[in-house]
This record gives sequence, structure tokens and C-alpha cells, in this order.
Amino acid sequence: MSKAEGRTSEVVLIASDFRLQTLYQKLMKRYFNIFILLLVTETAIAIFHFHKFIRGFVGDLLVIPTLYALLRAVTPLSGKKTLCIVMGLAFSVEVLQLFSIADMLHIEHKVARILIGNTFDGWDLVAYGFGILPVLLIEKFKSHGTH
Repeated sequence: MSKAEGRTSEVVLIASDFRLQTLYQKLMKRYFNIFILLLVTETAIAIFHFHKFIRGFVGDLLVIPTLYALLRAVTPLSGKKTLCIVMGLAFSVEVLQLFSIADMLHIEHKVARILIGNTFDGWDLVAYGFGILPVLLIEKFKSHGTH
């Protein structure tokens, strides 16, 4: 291979890498925008005390897509890995609530107690399970190029 051919292939690789980085940055921005929208929704649900079904079930359901969008925005993890991490985290926090982890750790900060939670509820686990569905649907449509 001549020097000119070698340089040409290097330029093609650099251009290809730049396009991949640009695409990745666009995806990260899209996931971050989704995260912000879901976070605002979750905050509104918490502040305005909607019906207990909305606050208790829909709010918990939205935890999964919210955390998923955040992780996809800030990490290069695949969708499957991200979903596994999010579900593991959500289920772990809920199980820790069963053991009153906030009380065991003597957490007094109001926001921290809200984030950790202080009451185990099996229905939260059901809500987290349903929270997977919008993530799977969006990722399925995205992978088929119909987003």
C-alpha cells in the first residue's frame, strides 16, 4: 500500500468515526431531553398531589423510563444493559425499604428520605414492571427506524 492510499484510508476512518460520534451525541441529547421531560412530570406529580393512583402507581411507573433515559444520556451502555441496571436499582431500593433502610441509616434529610423511600409496597414492584413497557416500545420502534 502506498503512502497516499494509507493516508486516504486514515481520512475515511476519521470521517467515519466523526459521523459516529456526531450520531452518538445526538442520541445522548435526545435521551437527555426525554429525561428532563420525565423528571418535570415526576416533579409535578409529587408537588401537585394528583389522585393517589397517579401519584402512587403512575409516578412509580415513570421512575423506570426516567432513570433509563438518564443513564442512556450519560453512558455508552446498550439499551439492554441500561434496562437491567435500572430494574436492579429500582427493585433493590424497594427491597431496602422493606428493611427500613432510611431509618437504619438515620437519614433525616427530607429529600433523601423521599428518594430512598420509607415504605415497602409490592405494588411498586408491579409499577416498575409496567415501567419497562414504554422503554421496550420506544427502543423497538427506534431500532426499526420508525422513530
